[in-house]
Amino acid sequence: MNFLTWGPDPWGQEILIRISWDLLYLASFLGVIFVVAHAVWFAFFAKEQVAAVDDATLTHLPKKVARHSFASRAFHWIMAAAMLVLLFTGFLPVIGVQFPWVTIHWVAGIVLTLSIIYHIIHASFWLDLWSMWIGPKDITDAVRRLKRSVGQDAPAPRKHAKYPLENRLYHHAIMLTGLLVIVTGILMTVRIETPLWARDPYLFADQTWGMIYVVHGLSSVSLVTLIIAHIYFGLRPEKRWITWSMILGWIDRRHYSEHHDPEQWVARPEGNSAQD
Repeated sequence: MNFLTWGPDPWGQEILIRISWDLLYLASFLGVIFVVAHAVWFAFFAKEQVAAVDDATLTHLPKKVARHSFASRAFHWIMAAAMLVLLFTGFLPVIGVQFPWVTIHWVAGIVLTLSIIYHIIHASFWLDLWSMWIGPKDITDAVRRLKRSVGQDAPAPRKHAKYPLENRLYHHAIMLTGLLVIVTGILMTVRIETPLWARDPYLFADQTWGMIYVVHGLSSVSLVTLIIAHIYFGLRPEKRWITWSMILGWIDRRHYSEHHDPEQWVARPEGNSAQD
């Protein structure tokens, strides 16, 4: 298996061109292996523990607990659509599906870029950035959950804050890969004809272009694995209530009480302006 692709420049010197497309198949394979491994582990080995809920406590909670505002949901689905369009238009030609993909690809890239800029501004001034922070207590709770899930004795972990640790880890991974895709993608649009600016394939030296293409390719194939995992978890029966919250904007009070710590995330009724 090759990881990088090299080729001659006009003077016959060997230069870096891009990643090897073997990595696309590897990323897809790793995503599928992760899905299968997790499904088997969860079905046969994991001991899922959901905290018992006293029905009396539910009466003090809103029937619909606000989780995501319309603005947050709109961003999520626009970003998701843009990423999927980018991946399909970027990789379908690689596997032999030929179509005029370039314009669709860079337009989707602009949509993704604008959505991320919006999210950064929205999260910085209207949302709670610290809700995505990962601290030592989160790691301790994760270790305890893992031990208890495989039948080992461990103290009971705290219930989750608004965003469970796995959600925050995924957010940071997708943020890093997404930003790398965006920055390198913007640089790469200089090499094609667009209404945004004049084409200039000589802006960087060939070796520099090769590095840009490699970073873009590595981050793109990483997104393949990440998105496979994300879709898988979004469709799992025990996680669908979280997926529905990204559609409806709220979760029911039983799921809130079972999974979330009211000291870390205060329940507010659906429609409350303080939701994220």
